[in-house]
Amino acid sequence: MGYVRKKFTVTKGVKAFKFLTDNFNCSMGEAQKWIDRKRVYLNGEVLEVKNFTVQGELEVIVFEPDSKGLKPIFETDYFAIFDKPSGVLIHPNRLSDEYSLNDEIKSLFGKDANVVHRIDRETSGLVLVAKDKASEIELKRLFEKREIEKEYLALVYGELDSEFTINANLKSALPSSKIRIKSHVVDGGQKAITNIKPLKYLFNFDVTIIKAKPFTGRTHQIRAHLFHVKHPIVGDMIYSQKEDDTDRFLNSNMSKDERLKLSGASRLMLHADTLSFKYRGIEYNIKSKIDFERLIDEYYIGKQSEYNSE
Repeated sequence: MGYVRKKFTVTKGVKAFKFLTDNFNCSMGEAQKWIDRKRVYLNGEVLEVKNFTVQGELEVIVFEPDSKGLKPIFETDYFAIFDKPSGVLIHPNRLSDEYSLNDEIKSLFGKDANVVHRIDRETSGLVLVAKDKASEIELKRLFEKREIEKEYLALVYGELDSEFTINANLKSALPSSKIRIKSHVVDGGQKAITNIKPLKYLFNFDVTIIKAKPFTGRTHQIRAHLFHVKHPIVGDMIYSQKEDDTDRFLNSNMSKDERLKLSGASRLMLHADTLSFKYRGIEYNIKSKIDFERLIDEYYIGKQSEYNSE
């Protein structure tokens, strides 16, 4: 369901944050965030003063989870791990976004549960979720200290026959780029290191299945690094595409067939496969239950075979 608009008629003047805390069972801090994020309207106008006395027609934009039944593949009292499908957002980017992993998280564990890290909408695989605020702080600290290891699987163009490490600084939102979310290899960027290990070369299609292990956590790090070494990920519509095409894709102005012809697959062929970390004295090594080679067959090889038979 995502974000919904709740409407109220306030007949007796009351402080805005008091109305919100009383009617939504939220803290004063949460109420203030809603106002800061322009999700509260008074008589059709955005309310910007937290302690303003409200009276009249009040409209509040709130998140209401609506589960589709996706369950975590592993959980403890403190956290859960989901195998996110490709195409599912971590959380809504816009008020119009209807479904995200947040719907499942909030439905199962309540409003204080949150993701600890993010993966792209088109990337499938493991996502770590804290069940409460204290666990969220602790687990995010592990990420900041690089004490949580992640490994990804990807299908890339061309043949790779030996393991190597990419050490190339990255910076996003360059003034010269129309695509603001895109990362670029530049000398003055943030340190970014990714280890690449080839697993299997598919000779008939000239693509290689690889394992990617990022040692830093930059935006689009694996995608940007593989593009930099001229082995872009199959299905990637952000890198190795003309900016006008990327812009049309991001704005949902591209057909599925055109996207498939441009990028080679009907989704980004990148999958978050493992998470390894130690938390509260216990070692965890979690592997995705999704078969990546099956995904390759479904989203790439099968589609290429269809085109070749036409």
